[in-house]
Amino acid sequence: MAVITYLEAGRRAVIEEMQRDPSVWALGEDLGRGGVFGQYKGLQEMFGADRIADTPISEACIMGASVGAAMTGTRPIVEMRFSDFALCAVDELVNQAAKARFMFGGQMRVPLVVREPVGMWRSSAAQHSQSLESWYTHIPGLVVVAPATPADNLGLLKSAIRSDDPVVYMEHKNLWPLEGEVPEQEHLVPLGKADVAHEGGDLTIVTWSGMRQACLRVAEQMASKGIGVEVIDLRTLWPWDRDAVFASVEKTGRLLVVHEAVAVSGFGAEIAASVAEALHHRLKAPVRRLGAPRIPIAYAPPMEEQARVSDDSIAAAVGGMMEPAKAM
Repeated sequence: MAVITYLEAGRRAVIEEMQRDPSVWALGEDLGRGGVFGQYKGLQEMFGADRIADTPISEACIMGASVGAAMTGTRPIVEMRFSDFALCAVDELVNQAAKARFMFGGQMRVPLVVREPVGMWRSSAAQHSQSLESWYTHIPGLVVVAPATPADNLGLLKSAIRSDDPVVYMEHKNLWPLEGEVPEQEHLVPLGKADVAHEGGDLTIVTWSGMRQACLRVAEQMASKGIGVEVIDLRTLWPWDRDAVFASVEKTGRLLVVHEAVAVSGFGAEIAASVAEALHHRLKAPVRRLGAPRIPIAYAPPMEEQARVSDDSIAAAVGGMMEPAKAM
């Protein structure tokens, strides 16, 4: 095992897949300079400007070129810099890439990976801080991935690059410096398989991306009070691991879904509804979800903090669900 950062794990995944498969290449703005966060540092020198390609400042151009390139036999890694910027290219992704396999009767596939850094980061304000995963889980034909650890960023990105379907790959900006153990040998994490990050028998928390660490801290805090919290990191939002979630809720009888994205119409609602429909007879408390309020994310740190899902808010939700008088 080696200890590396989340950012370096993603960089390693790109290097390994480009070395393994000559059809893999990356394109986006300023990749020759390493990318906005340094996740492509040194790669143009390693692979050349044809495979680490700098593009015009046009997300629609970048995505459109990638869709065409994927349809004609290559595997593009599409760098969008920020998930907010990818909205400029949503027509090419949603109306073309996601639908091509269906519309051509399975004769055409679009094996591309769209890397979209997400989440609140250093007072980045309303246009650089969004988590828009629920937009993409709504679209048939797209795979949606949200890694939360260095090992998963390595293994999931490699699996995403090998996928024959278009993958929206959402990396949380606050996780770039996170360090963790990563296998030094070949490491793949299957798409659609959740990780039981912390075991417990009293309450299930389902989360992903930047909220994993906060939920684990709360699980440890609750363990000191005799409350066993099971934390499931979905890792892949579509397809999501229903079996792992249902098995955990069957055991605990309580479900709290936690995500940084706005709670209204967030992907947590899909999980909550699925569990409520399938396991209503096993629940000891109503399903709850915890997300951001439906407001733009402010630049000012104190106002930004009001939109953030915190350890305290997660702990308060867990505590409330464990009190029988308040639960039903």
